[in-house]
Amino acid sequence: MTDNNFDSKSPFLIGFARLIQELRLEVPPPAVRSEITGSRRTKVENGLVLEQYPRSYAPADLLGHLKFAMRYEPIDLRVVDALFHAIDKNDIEKWVQSEPTGVFVRRAWYLYELLMETSLDVPDVPPAGYIDLLNPDLHITATGNRVRRQRINNNLLGTAKYSPLIRRTEALKTASASRLDREAKALVEGIDPAIMARAVNYLYTQETKSSYAIEGEAPSGGRSERFVAALANAESFNPLDIAEFVRLQNAIVDPRYGQAGWRTGQNYVSGTKSDFSEHVYYAGPKPEHVASLMEGWMQMVFRLKQSAIDPVFAAAAASFGFVFNHPFEDGNGRIHRFLIHHMLASTKFAPGGLLFPVSAVMLRERREYDRVLNTFSSAIMPFITYQLDREGRMTVLNDTARLYRFWDATRFAEYLYSCVAETIRKDIGEEIGFLKAFDEALRKTAEIVDMPDRRAALLVKLILQNKGRLAGNRREQFAELRDDELLAIEAAIRESAVARGQPSA
Repeated sequence: MTDNNFDSKSPFLIGFARLIQELRLEVPPPAVRSEITGSRRTKVENGLVLEQYPRSYAPADLLGHLKFAMRYEPIDLRVVDALFHAIDKNDIEKWVQSEPTGVFVRRAWYLYELLMETSLDVPDVPPAGYIDLLNPDLHITATGNRVRRQRINNNLLGTAKYSPLIRRTEALKTASASRLDREAKALVEGIDPAIMARAVNYLYTQETKSSYAIEGEAPSGGRSERFVAALANAESFNPLDIAEFVRLQNAIVDPRYGQAGWRTGQNYVSGTKSDFSEHVYYAGPKPEHVASLMEGWMQMVFRLKQSAIDPVFAAAAASFGFVFNHPFEDGNGRIHRFLIHHMLASTKFAPGGLLFPVSAVMLRERREYDRVLNTFSSAIMPFITYQLDREGRMTVLNDTARLYRFWDATRFAEYLYSCVAETIRKDIGEEIGFLKAFDEALRKTAEIVDMPDRRAALLVKLILQNKGRLAGNRREQFAELRDDELLAIEAAIRESAVARGQPSA
């Protein structure tokens, strides 16, 4: 397994990128790529990281590239899994025998036995200190489990059946340090319970409408009410029970498309081109892989909940992982967004009873949401071979399980953190501010004219909507008010709005 292709005149890939290149592995390129150039530098562009090293770092052979990756790069399980299926087991055994206590060899050794579900013909590591499988400086890690054979602390987010990875980026360090949970708690602390109840009711309703709108749907009253009820009980939802998922899916989709379990057919997302042919944007896992993927997904969720991991990171891995698995024919997107609320509520990141209306942010910035989802689909689609018959039924022809089983969740964690921050600083703050201004405006209106409650509420609403003045075409609706009374009410409402930080004329 020698590697004699080094050319000092052009960049020379090393680490995981080199392994993909040399062995023609059918996996997306890693988010971090290493190469040999003249000096040590790091370049970041469009979320991709290029690490440049001087020539002295160049490995001599392919196992040297694996050792380099285990030492310097975030671990990419897609590459590792594909690599181990492509090389000879004897080569790994000889490598382990040559340096059985080596830190980076032990990482590769443990991953080989974990992913290949077989043991190498080598003895256990002699007495030595335990080492982390994932370097905490490069990865977000779960609470580790000690493995005696390699003296490894397995701190993967999931298991061999399913395990995304989250790189420890500067953006995530900053986001986690911002303590949005404390900011949210401070925002609602001391709020009048009646105002808080109205705000929560609005947020649940708005989240429901937004989540369906993202799917291009306007739910019936019954489905809308059931989704609101599900959101209100998101904290107690059990994501480790398929029966709970089935009940949720049945409650929120058209009854004709309710399912009794995970899907048994191939699904995909496509658009119709001008010649009426289908352009496939995304193909879900093969139906025979869904049960295993969801079993692994549930094991990951259990590990995440048992670990001291930032709840937003956990919510990103769980929610986006679910939608990428696409285990139902319908309702996957709504359940994906529901799971965000479940994870944030069950970990107490969200104040009791409060909901962060992330779907409203996603709908408001729909292009960004689609762009984030596309980072996953565009990465895996070149490696999926499929056929469509005349009725639009898809058959996936190659083994694609590892594309969904192991993936980089970093971009999704960064994105979700930005959504949560916007809900706290815009949606929730504005709604509470509006309700305070509304109640204050109602009180002042009643001091000027003792109007019936519903009529006063309508007047205040119309004035607030029109930036502090009643629109001319609405004047006749309130003909009983004298001009001086209306002017006084408008002035009082503008004063209330400004005091609460609401826009006014």
